Amino acid sequence: MQDSGLRIRNRLQYLTYLALLVTFAVVIHTVEAAMPLPMPVPGVRIGLANIITLLTLVLFGLRSGLLVATIRSVLGSIFVGGLFGFGFWLSLAAGLTSCLAMAFMLLFQRKGLVSMVSVSVVGAAIHNLTQLGMASIIISSIELIKGYYPFLLLLSIPTGIFTGLAAYYLHGVTGRMIRQTSPGGPS
Repeated sequence: MQDSGLRIRNRLQYLTYLALLVTFAVVIHTVEAAMPLPMPVPGVRIGLANIITLLTLVLFGLRSGLLVATIRSVLGSIFVGGLFGFGFWLSLAAGLTSCLAMAFMLLFQRKGLVSMVSVSVVGAAIHNLTQLGMASIIISSIELIKGYYPFLLLLSIPTGIFTGLAAYYLHGVTGRMIRQTSPGGPS
């Protein structure tokens, strides 16, 4: 069920936490899609919903992280109005690959070799590269990667730092809440 050290013995409680994380991710995804941001590269978002994906990975492991990323992409695309459209495929592919990359980096973070912020920056960079790769395949133009990736890589650093710091803070708060509400936890 999870591999982060949190002990949730009740499957219903675990599913409730997962449903809350999915809800937060979908709301953030939808709100962020509706906000026009003055970015130098068209279509760039901060990636705030990735905070929830990273938090899920830390709290409950890879399987749960992939589930949250997938459901977020599907429901977020439904609410934004683009299910199975261009943006959906970019979101889904990038969300899943960045989730896998962050899960890999968390192996090093748990050994104290990298920080949660580093994990997030790698996730943001992989997310951008995957979206550009998918877009290049769809429109049959490798020039898209050559032109945009340097800018997106540069933008992934501050956005990755922000999402990593937010996930780090939320991990502490959420971990305490889960331990306090779990059977056998402090009252």
